[in-house]
Amino acid sequence: MTLPIDPAEIDPDDFGEAQTTLEMDHEEAVEHVREVFTDAGFGVPVEFSPSEMLNEKVDADRDPYYVLGACNPGIADRALDATGGKLGALMPCNVVVWEEDPDVQRVYHVSIMRIARLLGTVADEEAMDEIVAETGELVDEAFENLG
Repeated sequence: MTLPIDPAEIDPDDFGEAQTTLEMDHEEAVEHVREVFTDAGFGVPVEFSPSEMLNEKVDADRDPYYVLGACNPGIADRALDATGGKLGALMPCNVVVWEEDPDVQRVYHVSIMRIARLLGTVADEEAMDEIVAETGELVDEAFENLG
């Protein structure tokens, strides 16, 4: 299958990539990320550990890897309207924490709002521009407060 675009040519700013490392153990990092994103205005209604599931189900021997499904309900409601309901296929906004080395955790996020725009699922461009700006500010605040 050939993609209609070359993903390598997309600027990470276009899909809202944010990442940092934390020097702490995995469980402490997950708790810290949860607290910081909550303080920035996100709830975390969904969270799970793919590494635990894969290690149990297929003996994958994966290092700790955790997904926090963050959501700001007011913004999510507006984004569903701005995308004609299509954004739900990308929800929630995931923040991933994985262990790169013992006591070194990578925190990674991409903006589902920006990805929705790149995919052409936006019905109301003006409303989506406001949503992208607002969520970007919240994520920036969270990442600034992680370190």
